[in-house]
Amino acid sequence: MNHLSMEQILERIYQSEQFDEMRITRDQVHEMIREHLLLSHSPALGRQVNQIHDALIQRTIELSEHILEDEGYGKPPVPYAFILFGSGGRSEQTLWSDQDNGLIYGDSEHHSEDELEAYFNKLVACILQGLEMLGYPPCEGNVVSSNKQWRKSFSDYMDMVLAWFQEPEWENVRYLLILADMRSIYGTQALVHRLRTGFLDYVKEHPSILNDLLSNTLHHKISLGVFGHLITERYGEDAGGFDIKYGAYIPIVNGIRLLAIQAGLHASSTVERIKQLKGDSHIPESLANDWQAAFDVALKLRDLTPFQVENELYTTRGKLSGEQLTKEIKQELKVCLRTGIELQKFVKKSIGAHIEKEKEKG
Repeated sequence: MNHLSMEQILERIYQSEQFDEMRITRDQVHEMIREHLLLSHSPALGRQVNQIHDALIQRTIELSEHILEDEGYGKPPVPYAFILFGSGGRSEQTLWSDQDNGLIYGDSEHHSEDELEAYFNKLVACILQGLEMLGYPPCEGNVVSSNKQWRKSFSDYMDMVLAWFQEPEWENVRYLLILADMRSIYGTQALVHRLRTGFLDYVKEHPSILNDLLSNTLHHKISLGVFGHLITERYGEDAGGFDIKYGAYIPIVNGIRLLAIQAGLHASSTVERIKQLKGDSHIPESLANDWQAAFDVALKLRDLTPFQVENELYTTRGKLSGEQLTKEIKQELKVCLRTGIELQKFVKKSIGAHIEKEKEKG
């Protein structure tokens, strides 16, 4: 980055005392990084983008705590963890990612549930207001900590997860897979570690649940036709373009996530999941390398999708325009998509074999 070093950017963020100060920094950094993405893309640049997002969100939470204290609500009454889902949970955010978050707070013998709920409801309202001021749009699916479903005590979270597992209808399975990508970004990480452990322990003890997770995982198909042509958008303003998010990136992410769940891995990022699957000999090294290469392409092209600022919020439709689909990009994309198709086949076969093996064990 030509204008500011990472150290300078992070220092500016952590020294900010107002949300609007951080918004100015975010806008400046956004333009700097966008210039770099147009020239060249690298995994290192992607990691820097996510470091900056983490810093902005962490400082927003710190300032929100201070605001509540100044207003007479005191410090947090119990330990808590603010968690990110989706691309934030996987440390795969683009410059224009939206909010997917939740909050887990510890159980208490000294505070009533109403007292805890009152404090964390106010805290979350302040955090989300701050994040909107920074340009993060709320999650369209309402997977956000202002929704009480995603703001609960640890015990209530565990009860909710158990209920989803015991009634694995489509929506409940979708929620379980959202939860599988959670990452603590602020607060007491042990709460998230315990929740993930409970999640993975249930899967280990009830391997047949993997069948339900599989059907949801394979819901998004790779956008490559039977004759090897790209399946592009047919109508509207994106006509001729390619849905890189749902046609390439999400199917790859979903497949690797399910293999990580099957293997009992705690990692939430796709890159780390591939490394651990390879390192623990769950997959051959050659496959891991192919998947990593395909994932790198999907990430790179996802970062190049056009974006817009609407009502002061950064948004994107996650689609490459027809003009961006050069001969070179199409060729690169087709290799990525063919790997994605093989990955989905591997996942289906692996889950089926695992369930059969567990049945034989009794």
